[in-house]
Amino acid sequence: MQQPPPTRHGRRTVAALTATALGTVGLLTAVLANAGAAHAAGVPALSPLNVPGRGATVPFVEQEAEYAATNGTVIGPDRKYGALPSEASGRQAVALNGTGQYVEFTLTQPANSIDFRYSLPDSADGKGRDASIDLLVDGARLKSVPVTSKYSWYYGGYPFNNNPGDSNPHHFYDETRTLLGQTYPVGTKIRLQVASTAQSPTFTIDLADFENVAGPIGKPAGALDVVADFGADPTGATDSTAKFQAAVDAGAAQGKTVYIPQGNFTLYSHVVVDKVTLVGAGPWYSVLGGRDPNNRANAAGVYGKWANQGGSSNVTLKDFAIIGDIRERVDEDQVNALGGAMSNSTVDNLWLQHTKVGAWMDGPMDRLTIKNSRILDQTADGVNFHTGVTNSTVTNTFVRNTGDDGLASWPQDKPNTNDSFTHNTVVLPILANNIVTYGGRDFTISDNVMSDTITNGGGLHIANRYPGVNSGSGTAVAGTITAARNTLIRTGNSDYNWNFGVGAVWFSGLNEPISGATINITDTDILDSSYEAIQTIEGAANGINFTNVNINGAGTYAVQAQANATLKFTNVKASNIAQSATPIHNCVGTGFVIADGGGNSGLTGSTCTGTWPAPVWTYNGVPSNPGTSSPSPSPSQSSSPSPSPSSSPTPTCPTGTGNVAQGKPATASSSNQTYGAGNTVDGDANSYWESANNAFPQWVQVDLGCAVSLGKVTLKLPPASAWNTRTETLSVQGSTDGSSFTTLVGPAGRTFDPATGNTVTIDLPANSTRYLRIAVTGNTAWPAAQFSEVQAFLGSGQTSSPTPTPTPTTTPGCNPGTGNVAQGKSATASGSTQTYGAGNAVDGDANSYWESANNAFPQWAQVDLGCAVSLGKVTLKLPPASAWNTRTQTLAVSGSTDGSSFGTLAGPAGYTFDPATGNTVTINLPANSTRYLRITVTGNTAWPAGQLSELQAFAS
Repeated sequence: MQQPPPTRHGRRTVAALTATALGTVGLLTAVLANAGAAHAAGVPALSPLNVPGRGATVPFVEQEAEYAATNGTVIGPDRKYGALPSEASGRQAVALNGTGQYVEFTLTQPANSIDFRYSLPDSADGKGRDASIDLLVDGARLKSVPVTSKYSWYYGGYPFNNNPGDSNPHHFYDETRTLLGQTYPVGTKIRLQVASTAQSPTFTIDLADFENVAGPIGKPAGALDVVADFGADPTGATDSTAKFQAAVDAGAAQGKTVYIPQGNFTLYSHVVVDKVTLVGAGPWYSVLGGRDPNNRANAAGVYGKWANQGGSSNVTLKDFAIIGDIRERVDEDQVNALGGAMSNSTVDNLWLQHTKVGAWMDGPMDRLTIKNSRILDQTADGVNFHTGVTNSTVTNTFVRNTGDDGLASWPQDKPNTNDSFTHNTVVLPILANNIVTYGGRDFTISDNVMSDTITNGGGLHIANRYPGVNSGSGTAVAGTITAARNTLIRTGNSDYNWNFGVGAVWFSGLNEPISGATINITDTDILDSSYEAIQTIEGAANGINFTNVNINGAGTYAVQAQANATLKFTNVKASNIAQSATPIHNCVGTGFVIADGGGNSGLTGSTCTGTWPAPVWTYNGVPSNPGTSSPSPSPSQSSSPSPSPSSSPTPTCPTGTGNVAQGKPATASSSNQTYGAGNTVDGDANSYWESANNAFPQWVQVDLGCAVSLGKVTLKLPPASAWNTRTETLSVQGSTDGSSFTTLVGPAGRTFDPATGNTVTIDLPANSTRYLRIAVTGNTAWPAAQFSEVQAFLGSGQTSSPTPTPTPTTTPGCNPGTGNVAQGKSATASGSTQTYGAGNAVDGDANSYWESANNAFPQWAQVDLGCAVSLGKVTLKLPPASAWNTRTQTLAVSGSTDGSSFGTLAGPAGYTFDPATGNTVTINLPANSTRYLRITVTGNTAWPAGQLSELQAFAS
C-alpha cells in the first residue's frame, strides 16, 4: 500500500535494522565477508533464494543475468529510485543494446521451462511496445519469445498512470515464461539473444528461473469438466465467464470437484465460488485471463462472495494460473486475481500475474490459507488481508515485482486477529514494504526472506497507519506481534516524497502511538540495508524487543530515531555501519530509549545533525559507488526538469586548436536525473546528457566564456559497445549574450553510427559565438536528446583570445512592469533533487517548489529577468502551512548584469518561514541594476537543502 500523501519535510521516518545471532547468521556473515571474491568469480554472493531454512521453497532454480555469459553491458549496482538497475534483483542487470547481443545461462539442474525477467523501453504514448527475443539452446535457435512493455512503465504520482508526460517513470520490469519442449540436462546452455533492434533500442535482462515442470495433472475421478461438460473455450477466442460460473455452481450443488483442463481461457469478469473445489492441470497448463473490452473494471478473477452477501466458505483453488491483462492502477477497480471473502478455504499452487492485487481479501472472514503459490508483476499489493481477516495465513509463497506492498494486513474497520505470514520470499516491491501489518492483533511474521525494497517503504513495517487503524475500533497494533527468524537483504530505501531513508525495519505511530502491545523481533538478519537498519517515526512506539539480531551493513545508521520510542536490545550486534562513529541518529532526545539487555555491540555513539548523510551503499557487503550504473542508450530514470548549470566567476576566453568547450559551464533545457549537461563537456565519452523523455524540443548549451568564431562542432554518443545506431534531428545555434540565438546550421537528421565511432562533425559558417547551443527535435532510438560530448573548435586562423563580448547591462525598451517580474522567466540552479527543478520557483504555483541537491551547501537558484532593472524587493515563499512546518534558511541575495560577476544585494542572514505568516519572507534591496537575480542558501534548519516554492522580484 502506498504511503499517505506526504507532509513534505515536516516529518521524517525512522527505520529499524536488525540481524540475528542465530546459526544461520554465521553463514550469512561469512557470505557477506567473501562477497567480493564471489562476485569476481561470477558466483552470486547472496540471494534471497539461498537463505537456509527461511523463505519459500520454490520449484525453480534462479540465475542472475549479471553472472551469466554475455556480450552485453552489465548495468549497476544502483539503488537510486528511477534508475533501471535499481529495480533489478540484486540491483544489477544486463543491457543488450545491439543485434546479436545475448545473455547465456548454463543449467545447473534439468529444466524444460524458463521464466525470465526483462525490461523494454516504453513507447512514446505510454501504451507499451511489443517485441521478441530469440531463445537458443546450445547455440541453435529454438524459438522466438514475445515480450512487451504493456505491463510495465508507470508515471506520475500515486496512484500512477500511463502518461509519460507526467514523468517519474518506474516499475520498469516484467517477466514472461515459455516451455522448452523437452527436458534439457545439466550443462545445457540457454541463450536469450537480440534478433533485431528494429523493435526496441535495448533489451534489459535481469534474471531467469529454470524449472522442470511436471506433465499436466489429469481430471480427478468424478469431477466436472469446464470444457467437456460446460463448453468453456480452451482457445481463449470467446468469453467463458458464464460457462465457468455454471460449472462452479453445479460443482457446489452436486458436491463435485470442478476441473480446468489444459487451455488458455478468457474471462470477462469474476467467477464467484462458494463451497466448491476448483482445480486445474497445473499453473503452466490451465490459465485464466482476459478483460471485458467494454468495461475496464471487469476482468478475470476468482472471488468469494462479498461479506455483506454472507461471504463464501469451504473453497479450494488449486493448480492453475490467473494471468490477467491489467496495465494500469485504478484503486476502485475490482480487477484482482482473488477477492471477496473465503472462510475455511485454501489457495494452493496458483500462479497469479498481471492483475491489480494477487489476493485482496475483504472480511469478515476466518481461516484462509494461501500456500505454495507465485504472485508476480502486480500493479498494487501481492496479498492484502483487508478488514476482519482472522486466523488466516500466507505461507511458502513467492512474491516478486508488486507495485505496492508485497504482503500486507490492513484492518481498516474490523480487527485482523491471529494472522500470519510465514516462510515466504518477497522481493522487489516497487513501492512500499516487503511485509507489513498496519495494525492487527497477535500477528506472526516468521521465517521469511525480504529483499530489494525500491522506495517508500522498508523490509518489515509494523505501524498504526492507514485509514481506520485505531484502538477505538480494535484495529490498532495489539497483543503480541512476533517477527522471528526473518532475513532482510538490501531492504529499506529512500522515500521519494520525504527524500530521506526508510529503515529495513521501521515503526510508525502516525494514527496513534503504538502502546500496550508486545512486539518481539527475534533471531533476525538485516543485511546490506540501503539506509538505516531500524527506524521510529510519526508518533511514539513502545514495547519493542530486539533479541538475537544481526545488523550487517547499513548505508547510514544502525538506528534512526525520529519519534519517541522504547526499545530493548538483547544480543543485537551491528557491524559495517556507514556512520560507524555514531551509529545511532537521535534528535528526539530522552524520549527515545534503548534499554540494554546485554550482549550488544557496535551501537555506541549517537548524533543529532538535523541532516541526512548520503548513504554508503554496499553490494553484498562490498562498498559500491552510490547512484552509478553503466551507460545505457535507454536509461529508465525519472526526469528532472531543472538544468544544473555551473557558472564561471570570470569569463575566460578559449584559445588553441583543440576542443574549447571542454570544462566550460554547460546548461540544458532539462535533464534525466544524473545525466546532466555537464557530462557533455567532461571529456568522457562514456558519460552523457539525456533530456527529459517525450518532451521535444530540447537543447544543451555551453558557455565558452567570450565570443569567438567557431569552425566546427563535434557531437558524440557513448562507444559502439554500448549504444546502437540512431539519428537525431538537430540544429546548431549561437549567441553572444545567452538570450538571442542565431541559427548557424539548420535542422537536419544526423546519424550516430557505432561503426564510425558514434560521432558527428558539423562545419560552421562564419560566426561570433559565446553561447553554443545544440537544439534537438527528434531521436529515432529514444524519445529524448542525448550527447556524451559537445566539442567546439575555433575557426581557421583564430587561436588567440579575442576581446570578450560583454552583455549589455540594460536592454533598450525593457519594461518589467509593476508586478512580479520573475514569474515565467528562465530559471536555473546549482542543482536540484528529482523533479523539484528551478522552474518551479517561477511558475506562480506556491505548491510546486525547487529543492537543491541534499547535503551539499551552498546551493543557489537564479532567474534571468531578460534585461537589467532596478529591483526594490524580493519575496520568497515555501508551500502553504498545511504541508510545511517552520524552518529558518540562511540565505543571501545577489545580482548580476552578465550572469557571471555577481554583487551582494543582501548579505547572508537567517530568514524564518513560518506557516502562521504564510511561509513567506520579503527582503528589501538597495539600489541596483540586476538582470540575473540569485538566491544563495547555506543552511536550512528543517531539511539539508535549499528550498523555494516561489522566487518573486519586484522593480523599485
